[in-house]
Amino acid sequence: MKARVRGAVVVVTAAATAAVLAACGDDGTTGSGGGSRPRIGVLLPDSTTARWETNDRPLLDRRIRELCDECTVEHANAKNEVAIQQAQMNSMIAEGVDAILLVAVNSRSLRPTVAKADEAGIPVIAYDRLAEGPISGYASFDGEEVGRLQGRALLEAMGDTVPRGRIVMMNGDPTDPNAVSFKRGALSVLEGKVEIAKAYDTGQWRPEIAHMNMSGAISALGAGTIDGVYAANDGLAAGSIAALKANKVAPLPPVTGQDAELGALRRIVAGEQYMTVYKPFEPEAAAGAAMVVAAARNESLDRVAEDTVRTDSGHTVPAVLLTPVSVTVDTIDDTLVKDGVHTVQEICTPQLAAACERAGLT
Repeated sequence: MKARVRGAVVVVTAAATAAVLAACGDDGTTGSGGGSRPRIGVLLPDSTTARWETNDRPLLDRRIRELCDECTVEHANAKNEVAIQQAQMNSMIAEGVDAILLVAVNSRSLRPTVAKADEAGIPVIAYDRLAEGPISGYASFDGEEVGRLQGRALLEAMGDTVPRGRIVMMNGDPTDPNAVSFKRGALSVLEGKVEIAKAYDTGQWRPEIAHMNMSGAISALGAGTIDGVYAANDGLAAGSIAALKANKVAPLPPVTGQDAELGALRRIVAGEQYMTVYKPFEPEAAAGAAMVVAAARNESLDRVAEDTVRTDSGHTVPAVLLTPVSVTVDTIDDTLVKDGVHTVQEICTPQLAAACERAGLT
């Protein structure tokens, strides 16, 4: 059965209880293979996407320490460079950490390093992105559902222009398995309903590449002929919108997004971006923390995971797959503000005061 956001909290709470009962020892030993003071490596991919350092890192820290106050956590951020992440992971393997939580910059390129960790007896938990190689578990959201939510929202926003409308697809990095899932989910909704006039894969999820691609699409198609933009995340939405505005496209076509970044919420309130996809950080971090702590202690992951995923090698591993939430201007208050992700004061800058009032954000 697929884990929902609410259900995942129950699962993780159970994991936390079990972890407290299995309290860490105090003899001070460390290293891979069940030392009493587990060492956990957390490898994040970049600082371009705001969520990694702003949300995931502090939440993972807190959750890991709640489950195991004797655990030590070592962080590294790859700054979007495969070679840097490989070196960071190799360093953690050499140090003999007990488990690694990995958000791979490039899943295919990291495969040999994941295999090296496995050979060293160090379990790897893939977080948010399904890494290639012999991983031990996976904590993320249903990627295809993210794409379906984006596709449905775009069709709704386009309204009367469906089915003859023309869209530009600004997909994510093709080396990221999540981007592949988002694209597959979106296409399952959009194909046959709209004309996909241009489609781009955006290397490293870089907004500036999205800007360049959108500028090219406008030149090729004409400024007034784009009825909608599928942008796989908020960074790509920002780059696409900047290009549309620079080319004097008005009114702006509806643009999708993902990650519920603060800048995206301001664009949504301002009417520049139609929607984003909210993937609640708290339950994802809770699930990832529960899995990596259990892995560090050589405990079964089955008790903290309700789902499974099939890896690139055909093996089935325990997983927690959470349900994403579509957010438009009408639902910001009931989702992100209610959950404490962003406050009305953060979203509603003085320039957005009138728009926020119209949206009921006061």
